[in-house]
Amino acid sequence: MTRPSPCSRPDDCSRETAGPSHDGTPIADQDPAHEMSRVLRTAPLHLATDASGGAIAHWHHDPLHDVVEPMVDHVIMAYNGSIQRMERRTGRSVEAGTFRPGVVIIIPAGSSSRWDIPKPVDVVQLYLPRATLQRVADETGTVTSAELQERTAHPDAVTSRLLLSAADALEGNGALDALFRQQLTDLLATRLLVAHTGKPPSYQPAVGGLAPGVLRRAIERLRSDADADVSLAALAADSGLSRFHFCRAFKESTGLSPHNWLRQYRLEQAMTMLRDPNNSVALVAASLGYASQTAFAAAFRKLTGVTPSDWRRRDG
Repeated sequence: MTRPSPCSRPDDCSRETAGPSHDGTPIADQDPAHEMSRVLRTAPLHLATDASGGAIAHWHHDPLHDVVEPMVDHVIMAYNGSIQRMERRTGRSVEAGTFRPGVVIIIPAGSSSRWDIPKPVDVVQLYLPRATLQRVADETGTVTSAELQERTAHPDAVTSRLLLSAADALEGNGALDALFRQQLTDLLATRLLVAHTGKPPSYQPAVGGLAPGVLRRAIERLRSDADADVSLAALAADSGLSRFHFCRAFKESTGLSPHNWLRQYRLEQAMTMLRDPNNSVALVAASLGYASQTAFAAAFRKLTGVTPSDWRRRDG
């Protein structure tokens, strides 16, 4: 994820639709990153947005005693700090809970609550557009109505683990990072529909992989230049499938998700280039679409256990 610049000035982050304020007067629904920056009086440590809608943000913030105004997107949070008690007030309802690792917090789009959290907080947030959740509901047939329930410190280790993985999983590579966020968002949306709509799921998993010609076209797109569109939307459109079913079928065919396949392919490209002593590490990083040599070295080490320079001396 990249360090944010957009929310240092609230006016740069606003989006508007109809919604009530905490005192009952009509105001615009807020962009979640904008509203969180206002309430928490800080900017996120990291903020990664996606062209198809939504964002993931990682926050460290001080104790909170304030009202969060209605937001245009659903906000799902995974808590990662020390154990503490807190309260959430919605209208006349007061709900107390215990923040601890493994719990989630859900603020449905358009809702407003007052929060009283006495200690500092470490939290990762997913901003999930209504349209994205409804699209995943339609693609999976999970539920007929994609309306999330409000949750306060609700035990859900699966959702928590998935969301927290976003805090350190991005590698400074535009194509890889975007593909990871898109896959993670769809996976989290599927989980939310199953676990947090209050309706029994009707989802039946798809069986079977991609047809050989469709798989070949998908791999050709993933192997193409960094400027090519390797988004889930483009890959799914080529296959004639929804994003959800494309990911399922691609993994059935290859054993890897599209993101992990591309990640492995970029690693193989890096190793091939590093074997040529005329290619500097900086050149390899730039050629493969990494934002910096440092980001490339960190991603390479995560996969191989050694830095590119050490790998070149040992195996190049």
